[in-house]
Amino acid sequence: MSQIASVGPNPSPLGAPPPSRPFRTAVLHGLAILLPPLVTVVILLWAWSTINNYLLEPVSASARNTLVWMIKDIRSEKDVPPPRGPTVTIEDRMYCRVEDHTYIPLEIWEEVRARQRAEPLPQTGLGYYHRYVEHRFLRPWLVIPTFLLGFILFLYLLGKLITARIGGFLYSYFERFVFRLPLVRNVYAAAKQVSDFFFGQRAVEFKRVVVLEYPRKGIWSLGFVTGEGFLDVQAAANEPVLSVLVPTSPAPMTGFTVLVRRSEVVDLNITIEQAIEYIISCGVVVPLHQKPELLSPEERKRIWRPPALAEISPAESGFSSSGAAAPPNPSKIS
Repeated sequence: MSQIASVGPNPSPLGAPPPSRPFRTAVLHGLAILLPPLVTVVILLWAWSTINNYLLEPVSASARNTLVWMIKDIRSEKDVPPPRGPTVTIEDRMYCRVEDHTYIPLEIWEEVRARQRAEPLPQTGLGYYHRYVEHRFLRPWLVIPTFLLGFILFLYLLGKLITARIGGFLYSYFERFVFRLPLVRNVYAAAKQVSDFFFGQRAVEFKRVVVLEYPRKGIWSLGFVTGEGFLDVQAAANEPVLSVLVPTSPAPMTGFTVLVRRSEVVDLNITIEQAIEYIISCGVVVPLHQKPELLSPEERKRIWRPPALAEISPAESGFSSSGAAAPPNPSKIS
């Protein structure tokens, strides 16, 4: 009988360790080290870009336009008595002509030109005033702290207004109006759930973190104890029961509320924040003191000790005490 030569590589024996790939392992380790700070920087830059584009720049533009409107002194050619040269004197004040044939005070023109950088010079008198206000009053080291203080003060006043009676009434009326809009209400409801979960005062205070076998035996789910259960349920269970919120991943603001016997839950030695991080990351972020790979072999043997042989009955093992096969149990034969 002829033997057929194998055309593929010989398969590794069952249970053998995978082949070592040092280059791939080093690349993955480097990626694991680089990715967290990189993602953090990207998120912070995105947040700052959003705040700058939608809050800081509009506020700065409004402040600039207001200051220009308050201090501008632009004269047209018809307001300047002849002879009209590059510089004229009006009411004991020197004015200089710019490209759009308007006249602005000489000190404004000189300061803008003295602070000129790489950007081109303005072409209008109004542009000179905008540049003057930016250089004189709206410098970044002055605008950013002022904006942050003003924004925090605005949030404080808004929060005090909402907690007041008339403010709460206006806010509830606004929410009723938003929830009537077909597409906007879905986006607003999701954003409100996230903001209420992270920044609002929770109506339900989590007391401790537990695990329970849910939705069936053998599957362990993480939950938050929210309080004691119903009295009727405790009477039916013949022991105290707990109200436990079993959150869902990766959005822990939703989940299932279950009533569990107190003897069927196991307390975890982690904080509420660590549990939320674990849920949001879908189990990737685990507290350091809960990682099994950091345990020594002796601690692993102590925690995961196998069942003693004496605890297994001869009928369950299938052998008698003399070593011969035990007779089958008639009650387990269907």
